[in-house]
Amino acid sequence: MTTHDPGPEAAVHDPGRPIRVAVADDQAVVRMGLRALLEREPGMECVGEASDGAAALDLIRRTHPDVLLLDIRMPGTDGLATLRAVAADPGLGGTRIVVVTTFAVDEYVFAALQAGASGFLLKDSAPDELVNAVRVVAAGEALLSPSITRKVIGLFGRSGAEPVEGLGTLTPRERELVAWVATGRSNDEIAAELVISPDTVRTHVSRAMVKLRARDRAQLVVFAMRAGLALPT
Repeated sequence: MTTHDPGPEAAVHDPGRPIRVAVADDQAVVRMGLRALLEREPGMECVGEASDGAAALDLIRRTHPDVLLLDIRMPGTDGLATLRAVAADPGLGGTRIVVVTTFAVDEYVFAALQAGASGFLLKDSAPDELVNAVRVVAAGEALLSPSITRKVIGLFGRSGAEPVEGLGTLTPRERELVAWVATGRSNDEIAAELVISPDTVRTHVSRAMVKLRARDRAQLVVFAMRAGLALPT
C-alpha cells in the first residue's frame, strides 16, 4: 500500500515525458534485471547504473534522474551516505530515492527514512510492484507500507520524544492525524477509523506537512516517531 500526499516541496515528475530512473547496486545481476524491467516499461527509461554510492552520486549529478533505486548496503560509500549526500545538495532535490533492500526492516531502515528515502522495496518484489513504486515516487508521493512502518515504530519508536521544529504549531487534530499517518495507513483507512471524510484527513495532513516542512509522508512518519506521536499498533 502506498500513501498519497505529496509534500509541499516534493519533486513531481512531468507526466508529459518518460520517467528517468537510475539504478545503484553492487550486484551486476541485480542492476541488469532492473534495467531490463525499466526499459521495457512504457514511459520509463533507465539513464544509468552505478555499483557503489560514489558512482551513484556522480551518476545523479550527470543525469538528474527522477528516481534512484538504491541498494542500502554497498561497499565504499554505502546507501545511507548516498542518501545524506543527496539530501545535503539542493541541486539534487529533483531526484527521489527508493531503497531496494533484501531485508524488510533492519537497523538501516529508520536511518534511511531520516536521511531522505521516499520509500522501500524488497529485492524480491514482483515486477509490477517495482514499476508501480517508480511511478508513485516520481509523482511526488511516498511509498511506505503499513507493515514496514509498524515494524520501524516497534524497533525505533520507543526511545522517547525529541523536539521537532514546528510541532507546537499543529492543532490537536493535526497532531492526531500525524500520529495516524505514522501507522502507515492511507487517508481512506484513517478516515474510516475516525469516521470522517478522506478529504478532511487529506486537508489536515497537508497542513501538518507544511507546518513541519515535511518533504513527504515518509518524512512525516519520522517526525511523528521522533516526537513520540505514534499511535500503538
